[in-house]
Amino acid sequence: MDSPIWAELPATDRSAVDSLIHKDHRIAAVKRLRDAFPVDSRPGLYEALDVVAERYRELGQRFERYPTPPLNLPALTEKVKALPGRTVAIEAVWDGDTDGWCVDLIALADDPPAEHRLASIRHGSDMRLFNGSVPPWPEAQEADTVGRALAEHLAVPFHFTSPDEPDLDAPRWRTTA
Repeated sequence: MDSPIWAELPATDRSAVDSLIHKDHRIAAVKRLRDAFPVDSRPGLYEALDVVAERYRELGQRFERYPTPPLNLPALTEKVKALPGRTVAIEAVWDGDTDGWCVDLIALADDPPAEHRLASIRHGSDMRLFNGSVPPWPEAQEADTVGRALAEHLAVPFHFTSPDEPDLDAPRWRTTA
């Protein structure tokens, strides 16, 4: 690998970074790489991220996240039937992490009140915001289509307050029902 930062990294730290990469712990790998250097000569965050991304490629791993596989309605139906309590609604809610936005499909139960995540749907990274490929958000479209079908099959309401754009503060079903 042709990186002066990687070349300066002690072998034990290189091994530790590679181990984290094999576990797909990207942020931990960036932290380990940066922490291996004295504070006054520590690589910047973006430099460290570039080195870790290059290590992913060197190790034959994909740095960018794969889209989640399409949802399977019969499998989701069985998953809901196996949950404790009575399912009272199916809800789609936005969530986000260091990789970008995703939509969680959730079964809401009562007796006792609970939320059970059935699936997380992700169709790409936040780079889509910069290259203009969203909106529309394909994960929202999939959650809406499959969530409605699942709710209809179970004869319960479906709720997705913000299908057009990510919104962590969108009203939830329990607060609007």
